[in-house]
Amino acid sequence: MEHPKLRDAKRLLTHEPYPLNEIPESVIKHVGKKLIYMLCVGYKDLTGDDWGNVFAEAIGGEHLQSPIGIADVVFDKMAWSMKTVKIQNPHRNEGSVRLISGRCSPDYSYGITDPHEDIEKTGRAVLNIWNERVNIAQDQYNPVRNSILIRSNDLLSYSLFEEENHRYVSNRYHWKENKNGNLIGVDIETGETRFTWQPHGSQFTIHTKLPSNAIRFRIKQPPVLNMEETLKQINYEDNWVTIL
Repeated sequence: MEHPKLRDAKRLLTHEPYPLNEIPESVIKHVGKKLIYMLCVGYKDLTGDDWGNVFAEAIGGEHLQSPIGIADVVFDKMAWSMKTVKIQNPHRNEGSVRLISGRCSPDYSYGITDPHEDIEKTGRAVLNIWNERVNIAQDQYNPVRNSILIRSNDLLSYSLFEEENHRYVSNRYHWKENKNGNLIGVDIETGETRFTWQPHGSQFTIHTKLPSNAIRFRIKQPPVLNMEETLKQINYEDNWVTIL
């Protein structure tokens, strides 16, 4: 449905290239073509920045390549946080994936020097830091989505899906410590693990379900370009390298 007209509405209005998780076939084809090219020139894996470059090109957006913040790729007034995860079988129909979602430091933000002293307090602080990052992103962009590309070990099979990037209500989660000394956020209602926070490094990870309507696709393994033949094709000469 369209957004209703309200007298007090001050929401950001933007042109969305497509509805949430209804990624056009043309975008998937462009993504697949770019991934094949990357394998062809010798890529051995795919990073989050690589995925940001591929997706931005596919939708005609801009990859900000900023080391901080949630907004990675922007188009008009909307943004995506780009995530890629490697698992053995990206085409499975159930389970969850872990999205590394930046660093949340309760020490820096709240002065919590011992995160294990009050685990619930630390967990709430971690979620509050995340929520504030979402607030900052949504002050500039609306909507803000997560774009999640799941890749296989051989980089030939993929699943792609999107979800809204949103804040979390802290009283819906209970926190406990696992055997590695990390803090785990558990959904009180379902008993599912939703977050992991690592005291060493302050890394925050969100556990999200792999939806059944994720777009699943495969690409063909291309031949890898031979370096000497490629240099010959572009008329390379030794004077292209200048020693200063």
